Amino acid sequence: MKRELSFAQLTERSITKKYRKTLWNPCIAAIKRYALIQPGDKIAVCVSGGKDSMLLAKMMQVMQKYAGIPFDLQFLAMDPGYSPENRKRLEENAALLEVPLTVFETDIFDVTGNAEKSPCYLCARMRRGHLYSKARELGCNKIALGHHFNDVIETALLSMFYGAQLQAMPPMLRSGHYPGMTLIRPLYCVQENDIIAWQRYHRLTFLQCACRLTKKEQDSEAGGKRREIKALIRTLQKTNPNIENNIFASLHAVCLDTFPGYKHRGKAHSFLEEMSPLSEED
Repeated sequence: MKRELSFAQLTERSITKKYRKTLWNPCIAAIKRYALIQPGDKIAVCVSGGKDSMLLAKMMQVMQKYAGIPFDLQFLAMDPGYSPENRKRLEENAALLEVPLTVFETDIFDVTGNAEKSPCYLCARMRRGHLYSKARELGCNKIALGHHFNDVIETALLSMFYGAQLQAMPPMLRSGHYPGMTLIRPLYCVQENDIIAWQRYHRLTFLQCACRLTKKEQDSEAGGKRREIKALIRTLQKTNPNIENNIFASLHAVCLDTFPGYKHRGKAHSFLEEMSPLSEED
């Protein structure tokens, strides 16, 4: 008699079967390419309740079973002040997908709600700090976030257009404030459209953005910058279908010899440092 699979098991199977080429293979490729996971790691998978982090949680569960690397997982969900409805949806989705969440509460929304400038930036910094702290408390040496391929290229363009610098989102980052802790992004090579396809296939409804400031921020100029970048990329794709891959590849092929200036470990450098003084013969 054929054993009937649970809904969570069906979502796991789809990752390695139906979406193997678009989800599983790119995730494994990123883990190998960037050496994100090592034997003996204890990884805190940070779950916000959105599609990206919920898929990441399932991917990490599957990887623990089949990737052949011994590592431990802890699934963390921080409640920064969600409404009861959003908190309930987070917990119900986790139960449906059989993700054993450890939920802890903070007052981040109360703090950032009173911030006059850059509440989203402040929120992100505070979230990261709380996650690092809780993960270390639980004995983890790494935290995994659900940033994907499109987050990577959009962040690079946002940095150039609005931050006046060439700055990328690395696949792995060692914490300067929490010694021994490392941030990893296993979905680094996974495209957002493929995450959405997996979500729709299973008819899942995740949190879009549970922030109290969402409406206010979306109506502001700052809140629309990422949407502008997404729209720009879509426009460029009409004449160059490979534009996203080209942007992503360019982040791995930075030619410092051609730049007039750059920063390394927080220190600014000029191309003049590499220029040899001209001799009298020259």
